[in-house]
Amino acid sequence: MTTDTASAGAPQTEDRLPFDVRLVPAAAVCWSITAIGIRGGPGAALAATASAVAVVLVVAVALHGLAIRHAWPGPSRSGAVAVIVLALCFGGATWLQMRSLAEHPVAAAAENRAWVTASVRLEEDPRLLLSAGPSMVMTKAEMTRVDVGGEALYVGGRVSIIAPESSWSALLPGQEVTVRGRLGVPLRPDMSVAVIRTSGPPVTVNEPGAISATAGTFRSNLAAVAQNSMPPDRAGLLPGLVVGDVSRLDETVTENFRAAGLTHLTAVSGANFSIVIGAVLLVLRGIGIGPRATVAVAFVVLVAFVIVARPSPSVVRAAVMGSIGLVALVTGRRRQAVPALCGAVLGLLAWWPRLAVDVGFVLSVFATAGLVLVAPIWVDWLRARGWPRAAAEVVAVAAAAHAVTAPVVAAMTGTFSVVGVAANVLAAPVVAPITVVGIVTAVIATVSGSLAEVVAQLASAPLWWLIAVAEEAASVPVAGVVVPDGVRGAALAALSTAALLTALRFIVFRWVAAAVALAALALWTAHVLW
Repeated sequence: MTTDTASAGAPQTEDRLPFDVRLVPAAAVCWSITAIGIRGGPGAALAATASAVAVVLVVAVALHGLAIRHAWPGPSRSGAVAVIVLALCFGGATWLQMRSLAEHPVAAAAENRAWVTASVRLEEDPRLLLSAGPSMVMTKAEMTRVDVGGEALYVGGRVSIIAPESSWSALLPGQEVTVRGRLGVPLRPDMSVAVIRTSGPPVTVNEPGAISATAGTFRSNLAAVAQNSMPPDRAGLLPGLVVGDVSRLDETVTENFRAAGLTHLTAVSGANFSIVIGAVLLVLRGIGIGPRATVAVAFVVLVAFVIVARPSPSVVRAAVMGSIGLVALVTGRRRQAVPALCGAVLGLLAWWPRLAVDVGFVLSVFATAGLVLVAPIWVDWLRARGWPRAAAEVVAVAAAAHAVTAPVVAAMTGTFSVVGVAANVLAAPVVAPITVVGIVTAVIATVSGSLAEVVAQLASAPLWWLIAVAEEAASVPVAGVVVPDGVRGAALAALSTAALLTALRFIVFRWVAAAVALAALALWTAHVLW
C-alpha cells in the first residue's frame, strides 16, 4: 500500500518542482539566428550570430554579478558556453546554406524568368490554389537535373511548381517527374531556389514507390467512402480532419473554419498524433499488453500514420510535438517536457532549417508549450473551483492553445479571433471520435468498402456538429477583429489576452463572463436546433 501511494504521488511531487528551462535559451537563440538568416540572407545570418553571442555574454556576466552581490546560486558557465557553441554552429550552417542558395545557377536564371526543363522528385501532394482563372495546384519538389539555356546541370535545390490541377492533382509524393516551364523568384523566403510555372502536364512521370502508393490508396479509400456515405460538406471535411487531405473540402466550410479559429483542425498537427497514439495505448492497456510491447506497437502505429499523412517536415514535426504532449500528459512529467520540447526544436531545425520560418512549426511549438505548461495549471485552477475534471480539461486545453497561439496568428494573418476559444471548446469533444472513426474506416475500406461506409456513419453527426459550430461562430459580427499584421498585431493580441486573463482573476468579472457565455450559448443552441 505504501509503495502504491508513493508511486501515485510521484508525478504530483515532480509537478511542484520548477520547470527545467536550461535548454530554452539555446532553442530561442538558434531558432532566431536561423529565421533571420533565411529571411535576410548570408549577411543577416552572420549579424544575427554575432549579436546573439554578444547578448549571451552580456546576460551571463550580468547574472553572475547579481549572484555575487546577493549571494544567489550563480549561472552555469558551461551553460553559457553551450549556448554560444550552438549559436555558432547554427549561424555557420545557415550562412553556408544561404550563401549556396544565393550562388545557385537556377536562382540566377529565375531572376531572368528563363525557360527550363527540370527533373524533380515531388515532396508533397499538390495543393489547390485559391485564385481566379483556371484551377491550379502548387507542390514542392527537389531538383535532380535542370536544363537551362541548353546546358544540363546536375544540381539539387528545392523548387515550387505551379501547374494545372487537371494533369497534376493525382501525382503522389516520391514520384519523379519532368516538368517544362518558366522560372520565377520564390514566393517567400523558405530556402526555395525558384518557382517553376507550367501550363501543361508533366513531360514524363515515373511510377510511385510501393510505400507512397499504399499511402495514396489509404487516403483515396477514406475519401471515396466519405463521398459515398455523407453529404458533400461532411465528406470533404472527414479526410481533412483525419489525414490532412483538404482537396475536397467545401470552400464555405473552409472560410467558416478560418473565421472561427478552427483551421488548425484540417491540418495534420500534434493533436492528430496524440489522439491516434492515445487510442492505441488505451486499447493495448485494456487487453493487458506489457509496457515494452505497448511502446513497440505505438511506435509502429506512429510511423504508419506519418507515412499515410505524408512524411513531410511539417508532418514529422507534428508527430514529434504530439508525442511530447502525449507523454507529458500521460506521465505527468511536465518538468521533462520542457527540455524535450526544446531538444525537438533544435533537432528539427538542424535537420530542416526551413521550419524556422514555417507558420505551422511556430504554431505547433507554441501549442505544445501551452499544452504541457499552461493547460495543467489551468485545469488545477478550475478543479479547485468545483469544475468536473472532464470539463476543466476541455476548457483549459482549448483556452491555453488559443491564448499562446493568438499572437502568432495575429502576426501572420492580421486577424484576432474573438470566438476562437468558445469555438474550440465546443469542437474539442468531437475531434477525437472523428479522428478514431476515420482511421478505423480507412483501415476497413482496404477490405470492404460497404462495411467501411457503415462505420463512417458514426462520424456523420460529430462532423455536422463541427460544421454547425464553425458556421455559427463565423456568423458572429465580431468573430474576427482586424489588427495590424507583424509585431504590432502580435503585441495587440498578447496584450488583449493578458488583459482578459487578468480580469478573470476577479470573481465579479468571472460571474459576468459566465452569465454572458451561458446566455450566448443558449441563444446559439436554439438557433441551431430550431
